[in-house]
Amino acid sequence: MLVRKAQGFALIDLIFVCGIIGLLCSIALPRLLLAQQSAGAASAIGSMRTINSAQLTFALTCGNGFYAPDLPTLGTPPPGSHEAFITSGLSTGAVINKSGYVIQMTAAPFAGAPPSCNGLAEGAGGQGFVAGADPDNGTNFRFFATNANNIIYENTSTLYATMPEIGTPLAGAPIH
Repeated sequence: MLVRKAQGFALIDLIFVCGIIGLLCSIALPRLLLAQQSAGAASAIGSMRTINSAQLTFALTCGNGFYAPDLPTLGTPPPGSHEAFITSGLSTGAVINKSGYVIQMTAAPFAGAPPSCNGLAEGAGGQGFVAGADPDNGTNFRFFATNANNIIYENTSTLYATMPEIGTPLAGAPIH
């Protein structure tokens, strides 16, 4: 009489292991998505801080007291320098998609603005500016914006369209 020795896994063992892996994934996936949203929000806040700093530097050194009208202008270095006011990651276009957020900036042109040192035409600089970071998907409800006051505001709906170039917005809370 021959006795066979059982080797390997039975089908029920594989089904049990797959079930446990599925259960762990269902627990971990929502936390992973929340962590991804938090990281994107931190990146958006960092971008708003970078734009604030770049606009202040531009106004003081190159814009003769006026702000740049868009992100590509901040990405243009002044003559004699190889360093722009913001990194190339934020200056490739008027609207940037970065870390799950749509980042944009505008400034209303002021007719009395002199030309800037990096090639901005006369009358193109602004007395203030608005920058905003809106999420690019419908599951994230953290919207950020800033203006010439250098305060970053957060809200559950877009602030970019209603944010004044100078002053406090009607909605939103400052981030400390």
